[in-house]
Amino acid sequence: MSDCIFCRIAAGDIPSACLYEDEHVYAFRDINPQAPVHFLVIPRAHIASMDEISAENSALAAKCLEVIPKIAARLGLSGGYRVISNCGADAGQTVFHLHFHVLAGKSLGERLV
Repeated sequence: MSDCIFCRIAAGDIPSACLYEDEHVYAFRDINPQAPVHFLVIPRAHIASMDEISAENSALAAKCLEVIPKIAARLGLSGGYRVISNCGADAGQTVFHLHFHVLAGKSLGERLV
């Protein structure tokens, strides 16, 4: 989608601090980090949110999840990390392109909010 900022980032139209890329997945550092380490993992294909995952595209979501531990290991996140995907406006989703936030680099505690 030409108006989706994450589609444009994955296509290279908008600069980002890339951590990983292949034909299906793109990962980059968050520009407004909420932890010392905060990156996003997205499918290159446009899927608006978790609500749009289907039998036809679920492999793309799985590929995103497969990449996360690879990046975490490369970044030395041996103490653990948190993975979050907001689904819908009430959950705080502001960019309607499926994405997984990965946060680490400090003790995040048990509470999410």
